[in-house]
Amino acid sequence: MLLSKSCIYGVRATIYLAMHQNRQYVPIKEVAKTLNISFHFLTKILQVLTKAGMIKSTKGPNGGVALLTSPSDLTVYNIVYALDGSELFDECVLGLPGCSDDNPCPLHRIWRVTKEELRNELKSESLQDLADQILDGTIRLYDVN
Repeated sequence: MLLSKSCIYGVRATIYLAMHQNRQYVPIKEVAKTLNISFHFLTKILQVLTKAGMIKSTKGPNGGVALLTSPSDLTVYNIVYALDGSELFDECVLGLPGCSDDNPCPLHRIWRVTKEELRNELKSESLQDLADQILDGTIRLYDVN
C-alpha cells in the first residue's frame, strides 16, 4: 500500500466534505459512520488537516468540520502531502538509502517515472472534480447497503 491508512481516510473524508460544501459544517460522526471509519481515528486525522489549514472545525450542537478552501483549489496531492509528507515521491520504492540515478535500486528506473506521473495526476485532480463524479454516479466513495 503506497498511502498510509490515515492518508486514505483523510482523502476520503475531504472528498466527502467537498460533496457537502453547501453545508456550514458536517458532523464528524456522520463522516465516520458514512465512510465506515473509526470516529476517534478520523478525529485525529482531521486535526492534522486543520493544522495544515485545509479544514475548519467547530464544537457544539451544530458543530463539525468543513473545508477551509474551495474544493476546486484543493487537490488530492495537497491532502496526501499534509498527511503522509513527500516520502512517497522522494524515497526509494524498495526503501534503500541513497537511491538515485547514480546509485539506483533494481526498481529505480521504473519508480522514477511512475512516481512523477503519480505526483502529476494527484496534483491535477481536485476534490471538486472527484465530488462531482461521485455525485453524478461515475465513481463511488463508499459502499451503499
